[in-house]
Amino acid sequence: MRLLGISALALAFGLSTAAVAAEKLADAAKPVGVTKAPPSALFEPEEVASEGSVTVRGARIDYKAVAGTLVVHPQGWDDAAKPKASATGDEAPAEASMFYTAYFKKGALAADRPIMFVFNGGPGSATVWLHMGAFGPRRVVTADDSHTAPAPYKVVDNADSPLDVADLVFIDAPGAGFSRIAGKDKEKAFYGTDQDVYAFAEFIKQFLSKYQRWNSPRYLFGESYGTPRAVALAARLQSSDAVDFNGIMLLSQILNYDFNADEPQYNPGVDVAYVAALPTYAATAWYHNRLPGGRPAQLEPFLAEVERFATGDYAAALIKGNDLPEAERKAIAEKLAGYTGLTADYLLRSNLRVNVGQFNRNVADAAGLTVGRLDTRFAAPSLDVLSREAQYDPQSSAISSAYVSAFNDYARGKLGYGAGKAFKLFADVGQWDLRHKPTNASGPVSGALNVLPDLAYTLKTNPTLKVLVLGGYYDTATPYFEGRFEMRHLPVPESLRGNISFKYYPSGHMVYAHEDSLRALHDDVAAFVKGR
Repeated sequence: MRLLGISALALAFGLSTAAVAAEKLADAAKPVGVTKAPPSALFEPEEVASEGSVTVRGARIDYKAVAGTLVVHPQGWDDAAKPKASATGDEAPAEASMFYTAYFKKGALAADRPIMFVFNGGPGSATVWLHMGAFGPRRVVTADDSHTAPAPYKVVDNADSPLDVADLVFIDAPGAGFSRIAGKDKEKAFYGTDQDVYAFAEFIKQFLSKYQRWNSPRYLFGESYGTPRAVALAARLQSSDAVDFNGIMLLSQILNYDFNADEPQYNPGVDVAYVAALPTYAATAWYHNRLPGGRPAQLEPFLAEVERFATGDYAAALIKGNDLPEAERKAIAEKLAGYTGLTADYLLRSNLRVNVGQFNRNVADAAGLTVGRLDTRFAAPSLDVLSREAQYDPQSSAISSAYVSAFNDYARGKLGYGAGKAFKLFADVGQWDLRHKPTNASGPVSGALNVLPDLAYTLKTNPTLKVLVLGGYYDTATPYFEGRFEMRHLPVPESLRGNISFKYYPSGHMVYAHEDSLRALHDDVAAFVKGR
């Protein structure tokens, strides 16, 4: 959604491998507590250590948790320049204090232990969703497709955490969660596509150094806006810093914003968004039993049929624009009505083009309900039954309080972090700078954000990189077929297309909000990291 290691002296003085391993194990046994690194101009790095255990697939995992911050600077900052003593507040150069929570399996040697950097999207979202709903050792339990009752919320050990296959680092974007920004022109320095990628790249390099993880297998896991961030981040680290990754996992993918169906009406002539969204509209109508004549017994064969129609007759009709013959318009409208649950008359009046807000508001209009944008399995009373588009997201309203409350309680209690600090679910990013310079371009490219060229560059220059695309059938924010459609148009040779795999679930944007899908997500991620 809107997303204590070993001293370097060990190797410098030629200590043996056994001694290094012993020091790592000894470090894991040190008393937990709070330490602070030397100060920077505006922020100081922080860390609070704690310990815990979780059982995943029958195996107990003892871990060390570190909640803390690293200080990063925008592009152009000189790490050899000393800050002026008089430079404080808005006069000092901009910098960000980026909050993270890291979980390290005790007794595991760094070279043998994969490390996964995890983040939500937004842009400007805290990573509370993936932390407390999917991958952290503790997770909050929410109702499957309805509003979760108010506090007290149930928090349980997460038997589906991927801690069984990798150490985990959950990162809050600058300004979100417990992350902060300060200094001159701080918003300009961090609130933009490339500025954000640079900050995350600097964070990851610092983290690898601080915890001596440079030789660990490395993975990125991004959700929603975290997917273009992950792609651009891998490209930047690989091209600018010679840091390759073993794999990238993209949950609820959106790599080309021309394919987004939120407001495609403001981009007439570019109809791909309607094509990409149609299968999710059909899945939603199937779930809520809004299909004329009843729904097919199985969802996935039905969706395969809709995908063929979407990329065939429907796409051909949209391309004709105003030249589409009236008889053909009516035939396409009738076919769309059979797949979406909307009336043919409504579809004709909407010129065969229905954006996400329209669909979510109207598919269950007969019952006075609006379905969720992030997860259309959720439905709740419409705020205005005469509105053209949905005015809120029932799924967000149903689960957000549980996540925010559970994380605040967990962070301030178990993790021991956050005293005197406010947790910000979203950063106030204002007008996000969407300009982006693809990795091998001479400058920023105008138009909608599109990081497919970055992913193509990264795969071509690191042909061992693997990519796992993950999504939910009931997600209208980033429709599952959008991710598949994007990858069909990725400019890479056939020899690299096998590096990309796909997994989809009967859930929404946050696939882990459905417990069966959470279990499947764990197994798919674990198999990906293990190279199966």
